Amino acid sequence: MAGPLRPRARRGSTDEALIRSLYEEHGNALLAYATRLTNDRAAAEDVVQETFIRAWRHAEAMVNGKGSVRGWLLTVTRNIVIDRTRARNVRPREVPGSPSTHPVEDDHADSVVDTMAVLAAMDHLSPEHRAVLQELYYRQRSVAEAADSLGIPAGTVKSRSHYALRALREAFTAQHTPSRPTRRPAGLQEVVA
Repeated sequence: MAGPLRPRARRGSTDEALIRSLYEEHGNALLAYATRLTNDRAAAEDVVQETFIRAWRHAEAMVNGKGSVRGWLLTVTRNIVIDRTRARNVRPREVPGSPSTHPVEDDHADSVVDTMAVLAAMDHLSPEHRAVLQELYYRQRSVAEAADSLGIPAGTVKSRSHYALRALREAFTAQHTPSRPTRRPAGLQEVVA
């Protein structure tokens, strides 16, 4: 087991020495080049670090004698800057938030909670009241259309909608009042016009 690890460890130390010598020889030039490309010293330092990581991964390209080592490093640096610019341009621009700025789209969770609260309150209504509210508000029918659909007079539709809305208001008040226990409001089933 010790045999295969020795050559690899030796190779790792020679790669490390190679990268150290490359950094000493080309580090300042790469940093200046990357700073000109990015206009940001911190980003340029990150680019140079990534360049030398890639050089370490491709150490055989540094010692094979083909082409210029500085040319290879400068090309890698330029490619990293281009890749980062492209990645930044793909993402949508970040807009700084402020307390006065409202989100572009309201959170749909609020509408889900509201719908659940209305449905729970409607469960407390009599079937007649529930039917009138469904016709008027969910199906968006006029009083006359709701009366025709339900087979009752228009005055009865108005009366039932009035008492149904009052019962819903009482149900919401009972649900959202912390001092009162959540209970079914008295008389919801009995109020029928």
